[in-house]
Amino acid sequence: MNVLYFAWVRERIGLPREQVQTDAATVNDLVAELRAREDRYDLAFSDLGALRVALDQQLSDFDAPLAGVREVAFFPPMTGG
Repeated sequence: MNVLYFAWVRERIGLPREQVQTDAATVNDLVAELRAREDRYDLAFSDLGALRVALDQQLSDFDAPLAGVREVAFFPPMTGG
């Protein structure tokens, strides 16, 4: 699946996107796999309250299932103005 990182998440991980092979059942499971990879991922996902996630470009929750999902995007909350 394609995993996209935006804003400070991208800066901490050092990549705008990557292809990830995973058997994760939920977004939380995917985050746990990513955090276990390297310190930079662990740092980026250390505070999930400061992150939002979109599955196939639809805002979602971290406990959402990943079955059939092709793209996961992580980004900080946006403010309007």
